[in-house]
Amino acid sequence: MDIQRILSCQKPLELLQEWIMEAQQASQISEPTAMILASASPQGEVTTRTLLLKELGPEGLIFYSNYQSEKGRQLAENPQASLHFYWDPLFRQVRIQGTVQKLSRQKSETYWRSRDRESQLSQWVSRQSEPLEEGKSLDQLVQEARNQHEGREVPCPKHWGGYLLKPELMEFWVGRPHRLHDRVRFLRQDQNLWKSQQLYP
Repeated sequence: MDIQRILSCQKPLELLQEWIMEAQQASQISEPTAMILASASPQGEVTTRTLLLKELGPEGLIFYSNYQSEKGRQLAENPQASLHFYWDPLFRQVRIQGTVQKLSRQKSETYWRSRDRESQLSQWVSRQSEPLEEGKSLDQLVQEARNQHEGREVPCPKHWGGYLLKPELMEFWVGRPHRLHDRVRFLRQDQNLWKSQQLYP
């Protein structure tokens, strides 16, 4: 991709959407929406994990999780977070920094209802990031939940829902031979205005 085209971009979230669509068309990439989320405690202890982008819009990036998980607890205490996409066959990556906030309960429950039932059941029994009690198995717990909710909907747990990361910084990277990589950083100036800068690789 031409570096000048990236630098002249006025809406980096739209450019990210374009890159994701191109990754979805690449047969070598099995999870084009996979991204690394980095969060930190107030004491500066950083953790990372891979999850899936579920929606991308003009406000930012949406993902879903257990609010009581390690990442949920960290985001509650320190809403500053970072996301990272890397598409190896395309030699591209995007780094994003911003502030995370919970989605409305209505939006979270609407997405919950779109999930397949088995995914709902596995989330219903999950105490994410907590040790599994000795003598119990996930299969056993899911079967118990399946029996409990037989013939009725699996309700969305109150401790589960969506997050919106609102970007303040976005960096696009395009690999080139001999480490002459193209890097462009976008810094948000206000709600609809971004400033782009080319960086040394």
